[in-house]
Amino acid sequence: MTSSLALDWSEPLVPGEVVLDERVAPNASWSAVVRAGHVLTIVDVGGNQSGDCLLYNAADTEERYSVPDTLAWQGNAYVRTGTVLRSNLGNPLMTVVGNEIDRQDTIGGACSKESNTLRYGHHVMFHHGCRENFLSEGAKHGLGLRDLVSNLNWFMNVPVEADGALGIVDGMSAPGKRVAVRADTDVLVLISNCPQMNNPCNDFNPTPLRMIVVRP
Repeated sequence: MTSSLALDWSEPLVPGEVVLDERVAPNASWSAVVRAGHVLTIVDVGGNQSGDCLLYNAADTEERYSVPDTLAWQGNAYVRTGTVLRSNLGNPLMTVVGNEIDRQDTIGGACSKESNTLRYGHHVMFHHGCRENFLSEGAKHGLGLRDLVSNLNWFMNVPVEADGALGIVDGMSAPGKRVAVRADTDVLVLISNCPQMNNPCNDFNPTPLRMIVVRP
């Protein structure tokens, strides 16, 4: 287990007036509306903790984050500083304005009870996953199963090999590492502080996240 001495709660990556500062416990979910122009800093407090993320237009949740639109517009499989996170209508939702690790993942998807059972065996079928966290957190905003789409995975390392194969391997992050995203419109952000303990995405030990929103 990661001791409390190894945790680094860090600070906002972009300076400004703090309008929200919350801690997300291991395995838990979180949500908030980030207003246009505000910047959300996500802190990987314990290191190598995957924060699964969904984005919605706060004024109309039928418009939501789109992996294919995001990747097609930028012509790259990875999310890095400068990446514009686009909606299913092609509109900018958020822009990555700061990033302290080499790349962020948006192709690895989210774990679920079903995928855990398929990949790791029936002895893990009682483990809840990010899909269950998204459903629970999304229900607070009137969202349901039909509103779940492919997601971002902050801090998770999913390399694309030369033959096109994907893997979930040891992370590139460390305690206190951060990513900052600026809202280009009012955006509803859902986070699942990933409870996965069967692969290296959380270093086999889920740890907290810190969510800080500033008005620059």
